[in-house]
Amino acid sequence: MFGNWRCWTVYRRMKAESHEEALEKMKIEIVPTGDALGAEIRGVDLKRGLTEEQTTAMKSAWQEHLVLLIRGQQISDRELVEFSCHFGVLELAPANEFTFRGNVDMPETPPEISVISNVKVEGQPIGALGSLEADWHTDMSFMDEPPLGSILYALELPTEGGDTGFSNMYAAYESLPQDVRLRIDGLVAIHDNSLTSAGTLRKGFEQVTDVTKAPGARHPLVRTHPESGRNALFLGRRTNSYVPGLSVEESEELLDFLWAHAVQPRFTWHHKWAIGDLVMWDNRCAMHRRDPFDDTERRIMHRTQIRGDRPYYSAAA
Repeated sequence: MFGNWRCWTVYRRMKAESHEEALEKMKIEIVPTGDALGAEIRGVDLKRGLTEEQTTAMKSAWQEHLVLLIRGQQISDRELVEFSCHFGVLELAPANEFTFRGNVDMPETPPEISVISNVKVEGQPIGALGSLEADWHTDMSFMDEPPLGSILYALELPTEGGDTGFSNMYAAYESLPQDVRLRIDGLVAIHDNSLTSAGTLRKGFEQVTDVTKAPGARHPLVRTHPESGRNALFLGRRTNSYVPGLSVEESEELLDFLWAHAVQPRFTWHHKWAIGDLVMWDNRCAMHRRDPFDDTERRIMHRTQIRGDRPYYSAAA
């Protein structure tokens, strides 16, 4: 049922609670943002854990709203991992400075936790992505099996900036002109592996000069969600993307159109962070981006990612 011992611990604790305790903890409220996606979950204390009923309600809300926000939490890394285990088997965090774990040894941090931060210790970063703007992207879509979802928890924040935007890829796909939908159904795109979300070159990679030879996975431009059965645009990252079978000029024109369409304000919701906020998004049908912030101010976020599967397209959907 669970993929590691931490998830098994969550299950045992959940089953050991009394019926009265479970009933008390079942009361949650789901408040949509009113925008194209996103909802706030109220009435949960993640330090106390979730009941089966709460977990079921949150999974349903996640499928409906794509992004969930839980405010005012005070949880440890262990409790963040335990909460995340309710939604699937967790990925281990990558372990070098050009991915998402930083290059400062932090043995107290669970291996499932990625540190997203601009903070440096003795000149060395403790996390990844720094303070620069992170363009619209899908997390780790350059992998053959990208994570199905990400969970991000705010520990330290700058006084301004660093907000995160999300875009509804279901709505973006469904609102495309019919001729464009017919054209892209079944096409694939290269998801470049050479650059980070902040646009910096990963260690061991060379600058891409020919997009037809960019490194990275090939995924369908239209992805079928394995749970909802709905189709969504699946774009990954714009830089160095390419649609095999088209000329470079045709590919660039098509991708420019799709990206401009997908990130229109009518498809988005932007979250202004507060300390203790936890946000989780479905990586299969929502893209996200981050605003830049003053690098003299500290920003520390801890993130878990839930293991996914290989993207596919079903015409029947």
